[in-house]
Amino acid sequence: MSERLAIHRLMAEGPPSHERIEAFLRTHAFPIVEGPSVTFVYRGEADAVHLRHWIYGLESSQPLSRWNGSDLWWLTLELPEGSRVEYKLEVWRGGQARWIEDPLNPNRARDPFGANSVAQGHGYVVPEWTFHDATARPGRLEGFTFDSAALGARRGGQIYLPARFRPTRRYPLLVVHDGSDYLRYAGMKVVLDNLIHRLEIPALIAVFTDSPDRLREYAACEAHGRYLTEELLPWLESRFPLTGRPQDRCLMGASFGAVASLATAYRHPGVWGRLLLQSGSFAFTDIGRRNHRGPLFDPVVEFVNEFRRHPSACAERVFVSCGVYESLIYENRSLVPLLDATGMEVRFVEARDGHNWENWRDRLREALSWLFPGPLWMVYE
Repeated sequence: MSERLAIHRLMAEGPPSHERIEAFLRTHAFPIVEGPSVTFVYRGEADAVHLRHWIYGLESSQPLSRWNGSDLWWLTLELPEGSRVEYKLEVWRGGQARWIEDPLNPNRARDPFGANSVAQGHGYVVPEWTFHDATARPGRLEGFTFDSAALGARRGGQIYLPARFRPTRRYPLLVVHDGSDYLRYAGMKVVLDNLIHRLEIPALIAVFTDSPDRLREYAACEAHGRYLTEELLPWLESRFPLTGRPQDRCLMGASFGAVASLATAYRHPGVWGRLLLQSGSFAFTDIGRRNHRGPLFDPVVEFVNEFRRHPSACAERVFVSCGVYESLIYENRSLVPLLDATGMEVRFVEARDGHNWENWRDRLREALSWLFPGPLWMVYE
């Protein structure tokens, strides 16, 4: 099959020329996806070019080959069906290296640190329910601030009220860690608007919270759990028509936000009936106390080790997702049997993706519709 790839056909047709390279670039979309083969292409003068990607277990820097002294560089990788990979190109010239987004690839994913190029393998499609739907009536976002005695500081965020919100109705509650990032990089407001409009989840109230010190407060910090459970929850219940039932309360987060969600439910049993844990940083130690991920993870390791020794049914339903291309896949796979053994209803989903916001976005429909099935699923499940 490799001899039939577009890049090999180009090289087999004769030596490089400006005209042939220009025609090749005009007539292809990049990277070139041909079945499981994905060919990355760079054009420009350079001493060397490397692909820098975030696929755990695969060499993170892979060199592109230069075509016969020309300014065209290429590399072909095999990617499993449905893969999605974020990457940059490392271009070396004059002893200096620059990491750049792929100039030939218009697909970008953004996060708090900037943007990456995206390779969409064969079979991957951006879910249509993540796009704005003009027929879906939009909910609204309202800012809030809150003085927390537990944290000794003011906290804030945004509250999502669904379309057709009525104070005479009762609503489930979804509390989202790293809320601003979920809104900005995972398009979560549009996702909620669409799923509610399609009756795949019920109309709900979502609270998008943030922390200026997330690596400390989200690392199984007891004060953070008290803030959510003993301060923020009663404050919300006094101002909004919530059902008040544990099965209608969900904590969610990604990475350290998943740790904060599980730790809060574990330390406040009977309060949070639903958990949505995405790519949780559930680091632990099998033998001894040494933590290979560094001191930031020390309190996480302490909590996860405690949970592994004494697992408990801290919620009714738990949805766990993780990308197979991220280093945390082992920890998440290890956690799932412990959750399941407590009697909690657990669903675990793996994706051919990495530790990023669009991976977490792409799992939202399956997660939310299972945790909070709307009228559509109640009828057809």
